[in-house]
Amino acid sequence: MTSSRSAVRTVADKALVGGLMTAIVFTTLALGTVEAWSVAVFELIVVAMMLTCAAKAIVEGRIELRIPPAALPLGGLVVVGLAQSVAITGSSGQTSSLSMDVEATRGAVAVIFFLFVSFLLAANVFDTPERLRTLIKFLIIFGLALAVFALVQRFTWEGKMFWFRPTPSAGEGLGGPFVNRNHFAGYMEMLIPIPLAMALSRAARGEARLFYVFAAAIMSIAEVASLSRGGMISLAAGLLFLAAMVAWRRRDASHPDGRSVGGLRPAFIILAMLGAIAAGVIWIGADLDVLRRVSNDPLTTSLSTDRRGVWGDTLTMFKAHPLLGVGLGAFETVYPMYGRGDGSFVIEFAHNDYLQVLSDSGVVGGMLALWFIIAVLRSFARALKSRDPLVSGFALGGGAGVFAILVHSVFDFNLQIPSNALLFLVLSAVVSVLGAASMRPDERRIQSERLRVRSVGENGPHEGVAGVEFRRHA
Repeated sequence: MTSSRSAVRTVADKALVGGLMTAIVFTTLALGTVEAWSVAVFELIVVAMMLTCAAKAIVEGRIELRIPPAALPLGGLVVVGLAQSVAITGSSGQTSSLSMDVEATRGAVAVIFFLFVSFLLAANVFDTPERLRTLIKFLIIFGLALAVFALVQRFTWEGKMFWFRPTPSAGEGLGGPFVNRNHFAGYMEMLIPIPLAMALSRAARGEARLFYVFAAAIMSIAEVASLSRGGMISLAAGLLFLAAMVAWRRRDASHPDGRSVGGLRPAFIILAMLGAIAAGVIWIGADLDVLRRVSNDPLTTSLSTDRRGVWGDTLTMFKAHPLLGVGLGAFETVYPMYGRGDGSFVIEFAHNDYLQVLSDSGVVGGMLALWFIIAVLRSFARALKSRDPLVSGFALGGGAGVFAILVHSVFDFNLQIPSNALLFLVLSAVVSVLGAASMRPDERRIQSERLRVRSVGENGPHEGVAGVEFRRHA
């Protein structure tokens, strides 16, 4: 009986790992999952993983759920969306709701719920060294493949995404599988620090380290070639963050990754990669485009329909609905009431994720977002101190990727795109788990006491501890 349960657990765990990877690949290749059909497929993938977890729990006779601290504010945002989406019809037939567009809020909260479930699944699946290595290799290879695809599509662009779907709004096809090049840049900047951090970590050796630097360089070239100004700024911020963390770790003589790596100083590896990026951009002929994009096209202008104008109008929306906002997903519907434009342009998003959180969910949503960011950063700080090079290496890369997208969120709306939000949450979930695993034993015990999950097994009710412990295998 025990062997059969073990076999079911192994199959279920592999199915969950495969399901999360499938969700990442699908949401990215489906133009970022911004269309109704692709959102439905993503939700079906998550439902399939939920059913797998349920089957596993039934066979094992118990429920084990690891709940990172960062999951609590994310779940709180789901609750806010549910409250906003409640509509009450009075005796006069008039409907009242906290949201100014109930149907849009219901659609948005459904997506947020499935992203929340994906966060929990990632936190409970990638909890062993073997699965963490699998995730790292997958993200690096997938990122490299995306970069190569984006560059090839750029050189062969004829107005069709994937060479068969006419997409006039994609411009020159600079965004790979994304219509908006800023979303491609946002996606890549979350992936680029991971291979670079692994190359700087003692978890990589010899040829693997060279491959990681090569992959990071190709991904960076593709991002810069996308001509996304916010992406260039955010990539630079992510690399500076990574370099600063490496320098900080080098000051800790007791940390095994704090000294030189493979006889080379980390600064030399980073500078060599930056040189490779510059050479690659020049070689593909994008250097003049990059210079013109940076020098002649500012991020903001005085136009009412440009970022600065939209930001001002979004603040006006927030001031009019400060507590709970206008409703998650209701921005496009409500914006014309506060926008200063003539209505000839449709403004779907605030081009600033922080302002959009405030306008959509008010101060309550803003506090939840701040809580989430602080929880992830605290986990990152803990995981970075781990003596396990695999843990500290992924924490360094994943944390730098999270930091880069948080910087990019000042200029764009990457986290409103399901594919980018999914990758962001997977990285945040794994970093949170690694941070919990890196706690001192007494701290881990306290955390476990706070996050117990009641379950029922064959021998009656018992409690499954929602702690985390890497299982070492010979």
